[in-house]
Amino acid sequence: MNLNRSSLRQQGLIFILITALALCVRAEPAAPGDEGQDWTRVVRNSPYWVSQGVYTNVLTIRDWVLRETSYCSASDRHILFDMRGQFLAWISDGTTRDETQTKLNETRRSLHQNKRVDTWVPGDSGQTGYPFALACDQPHVNLDEALNRYLGRAPDNRLWGAWDDLTFASSTEPGSLHEALIYVHQTRVQQGRIDLSPQLLPHLAGQILIESGGRQRAHSTANARGILQLSPSALSDCQIRPKNYWHRLAQIDCALRLTNQNARNLRPVFEQRFGHLPEQKQDRLFHLLLIQAYHGGAGRVTALLTDDTLAKPAGYFAEHHERFSAGDIAFGMVFHNLGRDRLGLASLYYVADVELAMETLCRTPEITKTDFCAWK
Repeated sequence: MNLNRSSLRQQGLIFILITALALCVRAEPAAPGDEGQDWTRVVRNSPYWVSQGVYTNVLTIRDWVLRETSYCSASDRHILFDMRGQFLAWISDGTTRDETQTKLNETRRSLHQNKRVDTWVPGDSGQTGYPFALACDQPHVNLDEALNRYLGRAPDNRLWGAWDDLTFASSTEPGSLHEALIYVHQTRVQQGRIDLSPQLLPHLAGQILIESGGRQRAHSTANARGILQLSPSALSDCQIRPKNYWHRLAQIDCALRLTNQNARNLRPVFEQRFGHLPEQKQDRLFHLLLIQAYHGGAGRVTALLTDDTLAKPAGYFAEHHERFSAGDIAFGMVFHNLGRDRLGLASLYYVADVELAMETLCRTPEITKTDFCAWK
């Protein structure tokens, strides 16, 4: 069949229009309970395609915070970013919290007036504003110190001991947390007690760096304890007695067990939603969701995959996955549900920080000489 140039051009225009309409599919209308929160309406009205590039963008701004670089080279600043995680502006903090909030709102208004964002929402005490704001001055891990502890670079950072049927190193030849993580994982896999790929270990190492900075006696205000910041209920589930709550081998063993349980619970619903993705992309996305599950619970991640409302972003990303990276999908599933089911920006920050810590670890001389991060 012959087609002239005019008809080809018309068909091309039709295809472009159809594609544009597909990309501009918007998230569902505000659900009951959302109406009173202006900033959540910004989220609900944002098309799903805005999640293209969100993973890289969020990692960039979190890297500034963790390393105190770029626009966060001075701690008395806030940076502002949009729904795609794109940096928009920064401000110097005021002398009081109220003054800082006023400056943030003035900047938000200015960004809207200058057409940098489609809308703006004033923030207030206990109320999120838009564009979103992130303080450069906030509690975070000193990665250099955390890496020294994790890699056992100083004698007092090394360990030995026994837990359950595990015996690691000795007083005359202590080992590092890194070596302990590999030992516990290999032992439990050989025993058939867990079924976790070695590819997950760099993520768990990143969690140790972010959760506690490798400090044995780390103790949060929420009563999470130890190098992996496990709650008393999680430690109890792992049958760890209070006197052993701080035991580093016990903490690693428990975290591996919990991650293994999360993986088993999430795998069926994950494969139902994303089982058609290329294998490498599936693995990458699944690992990111496991980090999210460690932070917020497997039930919440399951809801992002199955709930009639919360899973709508996942449904869109599954259908159009070729337009998004695995990181974009993982972050987009949360971004488009912000304000629901206790999902907040901290949910994204945690995964981003773990990823950044893992990347930093994989660049150290001790690790690059091994195959620990070879899969990357």
